[in-house]
Amino acid sequence: MNFSNLFRKKSTKAIVQEGGDGEHSGLSKVLNVKDLTFFGIAAIIGGGTFSAIGNACFSGGPAVVLLYIMCAIACGFTAMCYAEFASRVPVSGSAYTYAYVSFGEIFAWIIGWALIMEYSIGNIYIAFSWSGYFTNLLETFHIHLPEFLTINYKSAQDAVLANKGTEGLMAWKNAPVIGGLKIIFDLPAVVINLLITYLVYRGTKESKNFSNIMVYIKLAIILLVIVVGAFYIDIDNWTPFMPNGFSGVMGGVSAVFFAYIGFDAVSTLAEESKNPQRDLPKGMIYSLVICTVVFIVLALVITGMVSYELLGVSDPLAEIFALKGVKWMLFIVSIAAVVAMTSVLLVFQMGQPRIWMTMSRDGLMPKKFAEIHPKYKTPSFATIVTGLVVGIPIFFTDENFVLDFTSIGTLFAFVLVCGGVLMLSPQSESELEERATKGKFRIPYVNSKFIFPAIVIIGFGLVLKFLPEFFSSILDFSDGKMATNLPMLVFLLVCVVMMFLSIIKNLSLIPLLGLVSCCYLLTGMAVSNWMWFGVWLVIGLIFYFLYGYKNSKLNLKA
Repeated sequence: MNFSNLFRKKSTKAIVQEGGDGEHSGLSKVLNVKDLTFFGIAAIIGGGTFSAIGNACFSGGPAVVLLYIMCAIACGFTAMCYAEFASRVPVSGSAYTYAYVSFGEIFAWIIGWALIMEYSIGNIYIAFSWSGYFTNLLETFHIHLPEFLTINYKSAQDAVLANKGTEGLMAWKNAPVIGGLKIIFDLPAVVINLLITYLVYRGTKESKNFSNIMVYIKLAIILLVIVVGAFYIDIDNWTPFMPNGFSGVMGGVSAVFFAYIGFDAVSTLAEESKNPQRDLPKGMIYSLVICTVVFIVLALVITGMVSYELLGVSDPLAEIFALKGVKWMLFIVSIAAVVAMTSVLLVFQMGQPRIWMTMSRDGLMPKKFAEIHPKYKTPSFATIVTGLVVGIPIFFTDENFVLDFTSIGTLFAFVLVCGGVLMLSPQSESELEERATKGKFRIPYVNSKFIFPAIVIIGFGLVLKFLPEFFSSILDFSDGKMATNLPMLVFLLVCVVMMFLSIIKNLSLIPLLGLVSCCYLLTGMAVSNWMWFGVWLVIGLIFYFLYGYKNSKLNLKA
């Protein structure tokens, strides 16, 4: 094996010819700016809004709004990097394709493998959350499903071991037994996965129309939640603003960042966009701005309505209105949650097959994954496999594990996308002029040679002034402190290295800030997240070296 072959790259021209141009890859081009923006909103406002926001507020208190702003800034820089790539490489594949152009094949594979966590595995968490709200909605109509059909097996088992949790205990007690195994699974989560898989299989146009309707409904209901909730705000609940310190705020990074991971799913729809080089960047950025405003206002409202200590539940929006006795809002919130999470499931379920399709074109996945349905014009086999990847783990995993697992994989992908823009070759004047005349997105170039070093030096100075023990404390690896201190130490080294590179290479400021801000968010991940992420990467690399490396089209050409 030639080590240099691991970093072989695909040219932008070759990728565009295979995907976005030519025969349009067999996919239907039906999406415009509005559709792409709505797909972004559909993906972002979902489980992070109706479920994960509760754990984030419980961890950080009212100050969680700072974390939303930090994540929005990181995602904003990252979105501009995605937009730059989308403008240059208008094909499906998202960060996988972008890494192939900038870093090479091995990094492209790692990103593609990580995106399975974002889209497929992330949908498992959404399916569980959807089930919880849907079950509550059924209860308002006096329809009661048995507990052993509304909870996953692992959660029920954990409830028995801890001897707490009414639903889990009842499920374990009343579940039928076949062959010595208790039959406990989340039936609504399984059913919604099957329905969404069928809809995505049928076609992009049908999915688009369904998604747009759901976005209108959930935005209207969220606006109602904010307006009604504002009348119940007690400003005393915002004191203390940061009850668990800044470490408590950062403790919610997985939950908060999970709310933002959907915007990059828009980039997987490049080959179904009418004008991807102009419309994709706009769709990603518009959806990110709209959703950030919604998140910040919503976080302020719910932490103002009740104490942050009461928000560590899976259905926080329903909980706050239950505590305030506004029973009619419980029904509306349940409807909004079901609609919102359905749209997230839809967009993620559309994204994953298109990434596999692109990887299959490159020879890194079996050819079957690139198969396009002759009638529906969708990647049919890849869509079915995605449904199975989401559906099967629903029977044996739980939502908390999935939430952390998904966020770290997505942040890792974001880091490489921002780094990839820094690695891109500069375009000629004629190419830049063509992009300008055709309305294609381009990241404004700001030389970081003096600005970024100044930011780093000022940042270090402020830390020394207000946290004089900080630098000495992160070098303390005793008593299990390595798990929290080592990521921060690595982050500081990254800042120093990038500072010198910015001086030597005149790096572009925006992607550099995106890379550094995403690296900082990674420091908030627990050590267990890193361990599972490492295991996931090892499994992916084994598959790559056994199949992808030798079947890669670049390898066959060589």
